[in-house]
Amino acid sequence: MNSTHRIIVAGSGIFGVTSALELARRGHSVTLMDPGPLPHPKASSTDISKAVRMDYGSDELYMALMEEALVGWAEWNLQWQMPLYHEDGFLFMRSSEMRPGTFEYESFALLKKRGHHPQRMTPETIKARFPTWNADKYLDGYFNPHAGWAESGNVVNQLVGDAQRAGVSLHSGLSLSQLMESGSRVTGVIASNGESYLADLVIVAGGPWSSALVPDLSRFMKPVAQPIFYFLPEDVGPYKPERFPVWAADLSSTGWYGFPATPDGTVKVSNHGPGRQVHADDARQVTPEEEARCRAFLEETFPGLAEAPLANQRSCLYCDTWDGDFYIDHHPERTGLVIATGGSGHAFKFAPILGRLIADVVERKPNSYASRFAWRERGSGPAREQARFR
Repeated sequence: MNSTHRIIVAGSGIFGVTSALELARRGHSVTLMDPGPLPHPKASSTDISKAVRMDYGSDELYMALMEEALVGWAEWNLQWQMPLYHEDGFLFMRSSEMRPGTFEYESFALLKKRGHHPQRMTPETIKARFPTWNADKYLDGYFNPHAGWAESGNVVNQLVGDAQRAGVSLHSGLSLSQLMESGSRVTGVIASNGESYLADLVIVAGGPWSSALVPDLSRFMKPVAQPIFYFLPEDVGPYKPERFPVWAADLSSTGWYGFPATPDGTVKVSNHGPGRQVHADDARQVTPEEEARCRAFLEETFPGLAEAPLANQRSCLYCDTWDGDFYIDHHPERTGLVIATGGSGHAFKFAPILGRLIADVVERKPNSYASRFAWRERGSGPAREQARFR
């Protein structure tokens, strides 16, 4: 593909904005469309924070991919006016021993194999270093200092600005209504304003809206709602990063994870379990049952947070694929259409290299990771360990 191609990217979440930026830097004429405002308040990428970690059980591809991404986060921190990635570490804890086959054990072992230095935890070290935890319940785990969190909404906002400075034509307030097609070739889009926009290639990066924009994707992915809670503890001191880093508690069975207090004293607690299948345009409401389940978990894990008042709560929509891997590929039956979606709740952390991966696929250039995310039918390929927390 040469530098004269006109490319429309539909969706400015983390898939869309990173691919638009990278493709513009490679010389393509790129238009980025999003219903806005940006960062879109309902996008999966939008929030005050997203976890950044390389811990993926025994899945070495994701760990290798994240090792590269962590270099990129450090570079972005140097390039941007304010650092938006905070390397406060990540604490993984279990209420039973880490054994072979568990997510924590396999992550710990692979980290050491690849030259990293995770620190094994015991009830005694938990009491000394992280006293907000209930050390009578959590008996084993590890702390990975080479991890942390990113200010996700601010990152998207920064990348949108970077994309515009790189020459991307941004259309906020405009969305894809229909693909324009000539036979089996996609030739552009009809936008929400009724106007037609011609393109040599269209990238659909619609997150939880993707299966509505390209209906045959509904075979492979679905929008799933996950609850998020924002607490305001009266005493924020115990929840600052040095004593309360990003964490996950019995993640394979509970799905609970969370973040240190932000400067305004907000402590975010999230869940990634099976979730609730919804429509992308449904109201984003957390149910009373979800809040009760969260507070019951906190009572057992962080008793000091269990009665803290809520500053806010929201449902975050993931675009969950059938196997937990992304879909980044040319559509096999519609020339001129590329799919870049299916984040499954764990794509954001790869932001510094996600655009390069998508752009290589668009240009059909070799990329050692691309085959993992290629178009595939349900149940195809080898069975893989899927981390519940992603």
